[in-house]
Amino acid sequence: MHDKITELLERFESMKEDLRKEYAALSEKYGFSVQKKRVIFLEEMRKRNKSFKESFIRMIFNAPIRHLLSIPFIYMMVIPGLILDIFLTFYQYTAFTLYRIPYVKRSDYFIYERRFLDYLNWFQKINCLYCSYMNGVFSYAVEIWARTERYWCPLKASSHPRHTHPWYKDFADYWNPEEWKERYTDNERAFCKIQQK
Repeated sequence: MHDKITELLERFESMKEDLRKEYAALSEKYGFSVQKKRVIFLEEMRKRNKSFKESFIRMIFNAPIRHLLSIPFIYMMVIPGLILDIFLTFYQYTAFTLYRIPYVKRSDYFIYERRFLDYLNWFQKINCLYCSYMNGVFSYAVEIWARTERYWCPLKASSHPRHTHPWYKDFADYWNPEEWKERYTDNERAFCKIQQK
């Protein structure tokens, strides 16, 4: 049973790698390349993309009233997002130092490449930057807490959670105290794959 669960989780990770390769293939199809975290479109694709761009004024006049009313509620979430970001970073650089857990590389979780899309107007680009930031904060939080969980309680639940982080596959099975003891005391080896990168 344990081997089958581990095998399925490993296959899932492999499928995510296949998905990354498919995304890479799309860059050729849609005429862009990524150079130093900057997306560069071929000139013909830039012209095509700009033909889809809607002006800010037209967008506002065409927007449903419920969208306009929601703007303050969406943007006020930046306050708890910033506070969470600050506290996560402070936690990581204190606790991870003490536990000898490799730090989470923040830039891996905050991706702002949608600003390079020519078919977005300035307001849509701001919205995309905001969503990228907020999703980045929560992805960053998940990875920081996943490493914390790996250090302190690498133990699977009795039933599979809806969402799991990449460390979950390395956790001990719920019903296996021997495996738990081994994983709990094996933190040096647990994080070596990060340090090797």
